[in-house]
Amino acid sequence: MLLLLLLLQAKGLDLKEVDVPVIGGHAGITILPLLSQTVPSVTFSDAERKALTSRIQDAGTEVVEAKAGAGSATLSMAYAAARMAESTLLGMQGEPNMFECAFVQSDVVPGSPFFASRVQLGPEGVAKVNGLGQLNEFEKAAMEAMLPELKAQIEKGIAFAKNPPKKE
Repeated sequence: MLLLLLLLQAKGLDLKEVDVPVIGGHAGITILPLLSQTVPSVTFSDAERKALTSRIQDAGTEVVEAKAGAGSATLSMAYAAARMAESTLLGMQGEPNMFECAFVQSDVVPGSPFFASRVQLGPEGVAKVNGLGQLNEFEKAAMEAMLPELKAQIEKGIAFAKNPPKKE
């Protein structure tokens, strides 16, 4: 994330004011930041886009390695959970235009029963699962590359949910 911070600062943007949708899944190649849809709009070179995407995909591993195996990216997970909880509660209170990216059951991607994409939150929770918007060529290729892994992870999760380990 330091690389993202440095690039945004070099482009004159405040990290607190930047929104980058992240779609797909939760691990490695299945994490796909849609840098072409960054708000406010930011132009990245091909090299920057590739480096940023890779860095974002490997951020969790990077934290574990930095902690020498003595922990994980708990602060990142806590921040994401707090942000999602706050947005969900505001949406449930009727606050309009509450959007977050969430891994939910959807038909956004044919053949993938679950997918992380931007959702609108409302009084009942997830009010609408939005499509992916316009992807650039880099994002289309990354999406195609990640789908087999994401589908395998989903199948594994569904199998586990149907047959969890027996408690002693």
